[in-house]
Amino acid sequence: MNIIRMTGGLGNQMFGYALYLKFKSLGTECAFDDFSQYENYTGDIARRPLLLKKVFGIDYPVVTKEVYDEFTDSSMRLDKRLARKILGRRSRIYEEKAFLYDTEVLSKDNVYITGYFQSEKYFSDIKDEVIRSFSFTDEVKKEAEELIKKYDLGLSGDVGDSLLEKNSVSIHIRRGDYLDNPEAYGNICTDDYYKRAVRYIKERVDDPVFLLFSNDPEWTADWTSGIFEADDRYVVIRETTEETGYIDMYLMSRCAHNIIANSSFSWWGAYLNPTPKKIVIAPSKWVNDHETPDIYTSQMVRI
Repeated sequence: MNIIRMTGGLGNQMFGYALYLKFKSLGTECAFDDFSQYENYTGDIARRPLLLKKVFGIDYPVVTKEVYDEFTDSSMRLDKRLARKILGRRSRIYEEKAFLYDTEVLSKDNVYITGYFQSEKYFSDIKDEVIRSFSFTDEVKKEAEELIKKYDLGLSGDVGDSLLEKNSVSIHIRRGDYLDNPEAYGNICTDDYYKRAVRYIKERVDDPVFLLFSNDPEWTADWTSGIFEADDRYVVIRETTEETGYIDMYLMSRCAHNIIANSSFSWWGAYLNPTPKKIVIAPSKWVNDHETPDIYTSQMVRI
């Protein structure tokens, strides 16, 4: 049996679950550690709730603390601590290699797996199963419908169908925790990136309506009025929080086209968009301190 360490927000939780589905397709038993990165966490902006159950109705197997201690050799029992002093730590941890598609991990068994595994290449052969697993619950759809109808978009009937008819384009602006790590994330999704992405869309889509999603909507509203042309239609979605951000992901997935940030959250919002002729625009660099060519799908336009 392998143990997959769940980490991060909803997007990263989804990549972890997609890896789990891949292991299942190979006949490898897996379970999750969904507590070591989440219990006793006291952060504010960076707080990350576990959301797979609430958003997609997904149940998954979870290991006990005792099994976790065994795989990571982290038990605080006196005999285990003494053994570590004498013999050194004897864990079975396998770490992802440098944000690149790591074929070696799929041959592993009886290890504790850590990493982000942010690439479609891990599950491209079971893509349909992955997408089916990430079907939003009726409760999420209802929440999204109640929220989006507060905006003057002329929506009628099914929210998803109506957004598509409006030539809607999602734009994701990731701030919050990204501002705390400019060495990794700074100067990537710049004003110029968004201006060029919007221009690319406008050259190919008639009368687009841009829906902006952010973990800092008030800043985004001021920023939007300062860099985009006034005669275009931009709507900043304001009501969601860290706990209800899944509504943003659902609405992104129902837009006709997507402009994403260097974020697994909007990556999945675009990936779950079923529109056959969708345009998905992504920043040409994902992080500053690693090469990440495997994060991109063949359909993405890199700017």
